[in-house]
Amino acid sequence: MANLIVDELPFKWWVALTLKKRNRVSAKVKSKYWRTTHKFGIRVPKSIDEGYRTDDENGNSYWANALKKEISKVSVAWEAYDRGATRVEVCAGKAPGLIGFQEIGCHMIFDVKMSDLSRKCRFVAGGHPAEAPASLTYSSVVSRDSVRIAFLIAALNDLDVQACDVTNAYLNAPCCEKIWFEGGAECGEDRGKVMIIKRALYGLRSSGAAWRNMLAQTI
Repeated sequence: MANLIVDELPFKWWVALTLKKRNRVSAKVKSKYWRTTHKFGIRVPKSIDEGYRTDDENGNSYWANALKKEISKVSVAWEAYDRGATRVEVCAGKAPGLIGFQEIGCHMIFDVKMSDLSRKCRFVAGGHPAEAPASLTYSSVVSRDSVRIAFLIAALNDLDVQACDVTNAYLNAPCCEKIWFEGGAECGEDRGKVMIIKRALYGLRSSGAAWRNMLAQTI
């Protein structure tokens, strides 16, 4: 293009294709960047502290309100180790009550809802390091095709469709694993303490099975 030979036969057949491919790759890279840092033009924080800083910069409390709402619900999922052992002591095996327990990491994830651009937070566990038995691994996600088939059957038979949503569903089930984490900003006054997980947090390998078993026993 710089030498004005784009229309020459040796180049004309592939220049347009190459430019199209370049533009397509550039567009994907650009969209990936915006998905990881912004959503719908809104900056998405990566930590609780960053969420508060973002509110201060914008002069609002959107992320703070979302964090307060999530923490109020998820705080039932853990409790502080009553003997007051530190993380170093637990890792060194000096906490008799936590023998056989595994340490995992937990973090807060942030998102922006498409419907009304409201902020949403979800506290999740990094369950991948935990050695959960294979018998506890279970996925309870229904396929999209199954839902569409159900809607089709209902439409053909003139049936009403009723649905419900269980808020923070997994937190209604007990945790099947022996795990703990070091409390962060989400734990308030218990920050830095050893927190034992009591409920099935999102992100644990056993949470799907725990929720399924609890729901089956309930209904």
